[in-house]
Amino acid sequence: MAEGKPKSQSGVWSTVKPFVNGGASGMLATCVIQPIDMVKVRIQLGQGSAVQVTKNMLANEGFGSFYKGLSAGLLRQATYTTARLGSFRVLTNKAVEANDGKPLPLLQKAAIGLTAGAIGASVGSPADLALIRMQADATLPAAQRRNYRNAFHALYRIIADEGVLALWKGAGPTVVRAMSLNMGMLASYDQSVELFRDSLGLGEVSTVIGASAVSGFFASACSLPFDYVKTQIQKMQPDATGKYPYTGSLDCNCSTRHDDVDIPEPTSEDGEIFGLIELVVLSFFDWGTHTLADGKYDGLPNLKHELYRAES
Repeated sequence: MAEGKPKSQSGVWSTVKPFVNGGASGMLATCVIQPIDMVKVRIQLGQGSAVQVTKNMLANEGFGSFYKGLSAGLLRQATYTTARLGSFRVLTNKAVEANDGKPLPLLQKAAIGLTAGAIGASVGSPADLALIRMQADATLPAAQRRNYRNAFHALYRIIADEGVLALWKGAGPTVVRAMSLNMGMLASYDQSVELFRDSLGLGEVSTVIGASAVSGFFASACSLPFDYVKTQIQKMQPDATGKYPYTGSLDCNCSTRHDDVDIPEPTSEDGEIFGLIELVVLSFFDWGTHTLADGKYDGLPNLKHELYRAES
């Protein structure tokens, strides 16, 4: 009887481990890329180019402003990334078992990524809402600022002022964005690991860095349109009559080019393309860093089974 106990504990830990690793490493990555994420959000809110945003923030708000909303960012990783990476790995393990241990086809990995993204976004949407509002607060007129002190104060104020269901404001585009991001990020990472390590014979470090770069590119390319809409929906406030700028995600997407006063029209086609490139580059570094640190050690052969595959 005494010998059966460790096996039970091992079984529980092997199930819980992907969630713990995913959340902890996601929080670590957030501490590194929070300034990049802040600049990206400000660009989406029409504050100018990356250089302009950085200069204005340093001049008007100080260096600490780059880490505004860090508590909400950490809470988002503790909820969203924990659920996202943990569920992806659990679902992948089950699918591999059903496939007799053979590598999964890309389409099946993409489907698992979509599912994991939806699960993670549903859990992490309240923290994501708090993060966007804290990051966008300084862009609002002084009278309209919410002045949340930290993530928990933000959640408390949202419930008190707008009701519990308001915690999931913008949950629709958040879920769609997470599904597209995960489809691009997680599926491409696993596929790249197999290509770099098994087909090209690259070493451990080269495989991890290469797969993270590919994953970061596909994550940013797949998620940016939805990320923009999500940011606009989550930061919006009602006017004096109680009417919101947008009725939903589709309305935001259709209206932005015509009557969103917060997003100035680019002065030229070149300026528009340059702004898009900036967002892609920032998102690439954002998600590339997350991929490296998110506990996704599939590129390390000696850790692959230990960290993510169910122990036999």
